Amino acid sequence: MSIRIGIAGYGNLGKGAELAVRANADMELVAIFSRRAGKQGAQLDVSVPLCSIEDAADMVSDIDVMLLCGGSASDLPEQGPYFASMFNTVDSYDTHAKIPGYLASVDAAAKNTTAIISTGWDPGLFSMMRVLFGAALSEGKTYTFWGKGLSQGHSDAVRRIDGVKHAAQYTIPNEEAISTVRSGQNPVFTARDKHMRECFVVVEPGSEKAKIENAIKNMPNYFADFNTTVNFIDEAEFMANHSEMPHGGVVLHSGKTGTNNQAMEFSLKLDSNPEFTGSVLAAYARAAFRMSQEGLYGAKTVFDIPLGYLHEKDRASLIKELL
Repeated sequence: MSIRIGIAGYGNLGKGAELAVRANADMELVAIFSRRAGKQGAQLDVSVPLCSIEDAADMVSDIDVMLLCGGSASDLPEQGPYFASMFNTVDSYDTHAKIPGYLASVDAAAKNTTAIISTGWDPGLFSMMRVLFGAALSEGKTYTFWGKGLSQGHSDAVRRIDGVKHAAQYTIPNEEAISTVRSGQNPVFTARDKHMRECFVVVEPGSEKAKIENAIKNMPNYFADFNTTVNFIDEAEFMANHSEMPHGGVVLHSGKTGTNNQAMEFSLKLDSNPEFTGSVLAAYARAAFRMSQEGLYGAKTVFDIPLGYLHEKDRASLIKELL
């Protein structure tokens, strides 16, 4: 039986999720929901209906899991609880400081559904590595570095500022800080020590660039704690140089067992951030479906999901082939 999937939000992540669903033999894409239905441009798969967000409530019986592909800045705080009240859901909410509050709001809505929040790679896979590394090597420290790459969440947050037409935000790690950790030292870093942020912005005609730059640099949870550079460019340059979406990062953990140094590392190098994130959402859709079938309702995080629930193969096959 195929897992029937809906996608809410048809930007870069929604298109990546669409590719991922079509790549999984046990999934079927039923519909795509967008605020811009009827105005959207080319669809990847024109055989799938492109519907208005408001139509989703009429399709509860047709969809097993809804992938929420809106932005964390303003879409998901509203859409997460709304959709979780009707559907099993998976999202990639990535405002780390606000995850506990978001989890609570989704959990309050998910009375008869399973809603898995904050999947993707960070939060998501990187979160799992931080827990695993810290559990296996308790006398040590964990460090996370992102980039160099384009951050979807931060780019979306900049695009939500009045007067911004296009925006791309790149997270750039401090290579010296990474080398210090890899050498076996356990330094104390501030957020500003580990990364800088660089923005490339196209503004609407007549917009005040100084006001926009100030709004970016002082945005809490996104830019206020980092050295941030804002570059204003024209649309042609943006389309030519900032349309690709690579990203990646590394989780490092170094510590000791007795007198011996030990180190663990997990890294990602991604040509397409949204396509990879969409693939992770699809895997967690499988878990959401399985958990809902077992009556395991409420809001869940990656820490609550058994690894075997993510894979298409059954438990016996995983044990035989991969354990």
